[in-house]
Amino acid sequence: MGLIVHHLGISQSERIPFLCEELGIEYTLKLYKRAPALAPTEYKALHPQGTAPIIQDGDVTLAESGACMEYISHKFANGKLFVQPSDPAYADFIYWWHWANGTFQPTISRVMLTRVANMSNDHWLVALSRDRLKSALGELNKRVDGHEWLAGRAFSAADVMLMFSLTTMRHWAPYSLEGHDAVLSYIARVSEREAYQKAMKKSDPGMELILGAEAPKSTV
Repeated sequence: MGLIVHHLGISQSERIPFLCEELGIEYTLKLYKRAPALAPTEYKALHPQGTAPIIQDGDVTLAESGACMEYISHKFANGKLFVQPSDPAYADFIYWWHWANGTFQPTISRVMLTRVANMSNDHWLVALSRDRLKSALGELNKRVDGHEWLAGRAFSAADVMLMFSLTTMRHWAPYSLEGHDAVLSYIARVSEREAYQKAMKKSDPGMELILGAEAPKSTV
């Protein structure tokens, strides 16, 4: 059956169809609705971790965004979208590739959890979360203000990794991008890519794409 991508609706597993479309490789996409907010039982049964994304390739079942993306690119596309160590942009790529899911998304998740826990605005964790998000957005804005893509002139896997946290993640943790014009321009560039548009239509048809400065109040 080839590569199977299991996509949990409104989740970071949208990165995998996006990657596959960019690479131009064949894949089977299986969609799962939340029940009502978490993954349904049949999705959790796919992998011990039970979290999105999950891919299958023959006897291989793999989770984790980074692991899935590296596996797909290197097995099916000769490492396309992964900058090589010999490239002058390698250091920038490797930093932003890890920053997207190692720093930025956990920062947003922390903001989300403080809201879910109904913590008061004067709680130290709320203040810390808010400050770290502000700092992260500031760093990102500086980066994309002078560079078309995270690794510089070439679109890469780092850009695929980051897009979810700037867009769909805001369904779960609404935050504003007001004052971060370079980030908004960057989002527009990514959203105009044919691969992104195809992936989102296949993965979450009917879902509102959050591409502007303000995110709607969370309805998830």
